[in-house]
Amino acid sequence: MIDLRSDTVTRPSQEMRKAMYDAEVGDDVFKEDPTVNKLEEYAAELLGKEAALFVTSGVMGNQICLNVLSNPGDEVICERDAHIFNYESGSPAKLSGIQLLPVEGKNGVFTAQQVEPLIRPTSAYYMPRTKVIEVENTHNRASGAIWPIEKIIELKHLAKKYNLFYHLDGARIWNASVETGISVKEYASHFDTISCCLSKGLGAPVGSIIAGTKEFIQEAYRVRKSWGGGMRQAGILAAAGLYALKHNIYRLKEDHQKAKYLAQRIAAHPNLEIDPEAVQTNIILFKPLKLSVEEGIKRCKEEGLLLSVGKVDLIRAVTHLDVTMDDIRRAADIIDKVF
Repeated sequence: MIDLRSDTVTRPSQEMRKAMYDAEVGDDVFKEDPTVNKLEEYAAELLGKEAALFVTSGVMGNQICLNVLSNPGDEVICERDAHIFNYESGSPAKLSGIQLLPVEGKNGVFTAQQVEPLIRPTSAYYMPRTKVIEVENTHNRASGAIWPIEKIIELKHLAKKYNLFYHLDGARIWNASVETGISVKEYASHFDTISCCLSKGLGAPVGSIIAGTKEFIQEAYRVRKSWGGGMRQAGILAAAGLYALKHNIYRLKEDHQKAKYLAQRIAAHPNLEIDPEAVQTNIILFKPLKLSVEEGIKRCKEEGLLLSVGKVDLIRAVTHLDVTMDDIRRAADIIDKVF
């Protein structure tokens, strides 16, 4: 099977498994796991933040950040297709008592001009308090679109103007950095907090990193514990994350090349609809014109290709380190045949 359902299906390489096997461990709840400590220090330096915290997942990372930055009854402004709005099981309301106000973006990107009228007046005691502006880069439901750095900076100035926090869901910020040449440190510098995944394109089996000020991470550590995220000898997992950060970032460009090749093949098919220019990183969304999404996915699976649902009328394919260019060519051939 060629598995293009997500870059989360990647499995640790033999080298990564060796790093996990050899990891020195301790009790991380006591902050005594040397490998976790090394990962957090390395990630903080890479992201240009004072401190970082290893958490179990991207959802946990985002939700801890939102929890620490807000109070129950507060409001977070995000894009309509944002991960925190669509794919985190209602966690903002359930875990933190906050609500989300979605903005209609274009390819996942919204503007300061759109946001400013939505910021609640502080004198309106009967309204929720606007507390956080949240950005997702790259944007999952926008085919892995990259946020233009100038748009990020405009929103930063708006957040400062209204004394709001600014959070980056940087699950795939590594992809944005590799494609644009803008360092992750530069991206992260514009935000108060960032959450970024180790378990997607970087190939680690588990985990995400959140980063911010020392005071923020101290409180995030408390919240992680209260939500059951305190891990003991977590160095075995942290070693995979450390290996991923040191070895697997720059090879992401290969995944982008695979995705762009597949997008071009799909664009040439008369029964499929796609904007190949929208494929900036490793996520492809395309629309079948003569088969339903469900039937198309079913038939591709029968031919040896696993795809997933992108939106209601779109099929999703995601390239990653466990598929070769030959796999992608074969996937394109299967898509040609099925559709």
